Amino acid sequence: MRLKSVSAAHGVLWVRSGFRVFFDRPLAFAGLFAAFLFGATVLLLLPVVGPLLLLAALPLVSQGFMLATQRALGGTTPMADVFIEPMRSAKPRVAAMVKLGLLYAGASFFIMWMSGVVDGGAFGELQDALTASTPDQAQIEALLADPRLRDGMLVRLILASVMSIPFWHAPALTHWDGQGPAQALFSSTLACWRNRGAFAVFGVTWAVLITLLALIITTLFTAFDAQALVPMAVLPAGMMFSTVFYASVYFTFTDCFEQAPEPAEMIGSTSA
Repeated sequence: MRLKSVSAAHGVLWVRSGFRVFFDRPLAFAGLFAAFLFGATVLLLLPVVGPLLLLAALPLVSQGFMLATQRALGGTTPMADVFIEPMRSAKPRVAAMVKLGLLYAGASFFIMWMSGVVDGGAFGELQDALTASTPDQAQIEALLADPRLRDGMLVRLILASVMSIPFWHAPALTHWDGQGPAQALFSSTLACWRNRGAFAVFGVTWAVLITLLALIITTLFTAFDAQALVPMAVLPAGMMFSTVFYASVYFTFTDCFEQAPEPAEMIGSTSA
């Protein structure tokens, strides 16, 4: 696959296309995200290996949503089998996908370890405090005010952002183009760098949308003196935004690489 270059404005088009394809088949995409959450919950119930398996499966999940978007654009309702379709490919491609998953899990554990070193375990303490049967508000406030927590979160954000670059297109390049893990990671990095303007706008657009959503929900429920209901409203909205985000990843791929597999009808094409 040959690299393509697009303008920075395509970052907004990617987000818009994600919403368009989601609302074309909202129940199907919502069902896919629910299936992902269920699978994640099951894996987390497994001691020790559960978190490792979940992290290793995330590149496969990303590719599954890309396949779902491709099917939706082609007029077909995506089903949960999109998450296992890459594992039905030729053995070299399956092996490459498995290696990508293991590399992703290893990199994720490194980021968690590094951020834990920086924050001195403050993030873990905050999680324990928030999930306690009787949360200690004073302890939570003290942990939130701890500068180590801020530094650890900053390290986590920076490292996670850097890690996402080589893994962004790698699953698709492995599944559709048959590239090995090293080549796919390199090609993904090169594509993201060449279209860094579009990806920057893509990220900023999502940040603005999430901020506006939180502001609207908070303001609306505060006006009716129902602040306690804010989490109940934020959860489904957050799940919808997460699903749309995954659906939009396909458009970043088709705009970064030529000869990407395209359905006959691109109802949400960003190339128009």
